[in-house]
Amino acid sequence: MIRTLADDEVDAVGRVLGLARLHQGDGAYLVAWDGQEPMGHVHVARSEPPELQDLEVREGYRRRGVASSLIAAAESDCAGRGATCVRVTVSVDNDVARALYDALGYADSGLPARRVVGTIQVRTGPIEVDDTLLTLEKPL
Repeated sequence: MIRTLADDEVDAVGRVLGLARLHQGDGAYLVAWDGQEPMGHVHVARSEPPELQDLEVREGYRRRGVASSLIAAAESDCAGRGATCVRVTVSVDNDVARALYDALGYADSGLPARRVVGTIQVRTGPIEVDDTLLTLEKPL
């Protein structure tokens, strides 16, 4: 089952998944559940166009379709809000993520690759970044 993260689930999910974007901007987490166990999540930024962020699946649940199901649920959520496309930003070096999004119909958005260097503050604390990011897009 996939549903929007409820306030009373934040602690349980936060113990096993990052929730790095919690309360950062206009958006929401969708969480995939196996009974009472959170399997993974994706943050949907309600920007224009909407953007998928912070996709994470717990180690024991990987390679079981959880990420694909989360992405499909996020796309459905975006389409239900009137979006005509959805974007995601991935590292040029993240071959696994790029292959997943490619298989799900995402393609280069035409935006130039973006170099990100420095410290980024997320809910879980600062992280050092030195990466080149690609923006992928899928029509809905």
